[in-house]
Amino acid sequence: QVQLVESGGGLVQAGGSLRLACAASGPTFSRYTMAWFRRAPGKEREFVAALTRSGDNTYTQDSLKARFTISRDDAGNTAYLQMNSLKPEDTAVYYCAAGSSLAPREYGYSYWGQGTQVTVSS
Repeated sequence: QVQLVESGGGLVQAGGSLRLACAASGPTFSRYTMAWFRRAPGKEREFVAALTRSGDNTYTQDSLKARFTISRDDAGNTAYLQMNSLKPEDTAVYYCAAGSSLAPREYGYSYWGQGTQVTVSS
């Protein structure tokens, strides 16, 4: 069992940056692929980025690659999402997830956090 808690969301102006953190409980964090998803108002949850347990493979949504970076600190049981040059369309609830494969779909992940709100003002 892994419990995930996101933090770092908030209100930011367009062009600004935020770093989201996902703190995981339990000693098995390093065994999981970690991912970030987001759900914008009125839309379905969508894949943002994922990082394998080894940290050597990442998969980021093409449209976000230039601005978003996923990383992890296994010693600290934490995954991160660095978001730069934020746009109003990045406004969403961002969710952290843990799973066993580098999948861009929700079914690839067994454990989910409650989400953190990111609001980008124009």
